[in-house]
Amino acid sequence: MNTIFSALGEPNRLHIVELLRDGPLSVGDIAEKLHMSQPLASKHLRILSEAGLVDVQPIANRRLYKLRPQSLQAIDHWLGAFRRLWESRFDRLDAYLEDMQAKESPEGGKF
Repeated sequence: MNTIFSALGEPNRLHIVELLRDGPLSVGDIAEKLHMSQPLASKHLRILSEAGLVDVQPIANRRLYKLRPQSLQAIDHWLGAFRRLWESRFDRLDAYLEDMQAKESPEGGKF
């Protein structure tokens, strides 16, 4: 997981992942859209590939890069634990606030 976050921690690589969200692109397309040289785009794509975030598909003399859903699912799974923790805390906060409102209400009920 550290490799994935390290790869995504660089802004250009994060932008590449965001571009690939809409579908596969060639190195040249990525370089053009992000206003960077093709060698620099290739370097970033290599790092994303090594981190397991993108796959490359050779077609004739071009290479198309696309996102690997498995790596994004791994991130979502990892974040899920934090999501559940915060949802639990918000549920407790809601219950506390409802209890406080009930105690402050003249009728002893909700507003």
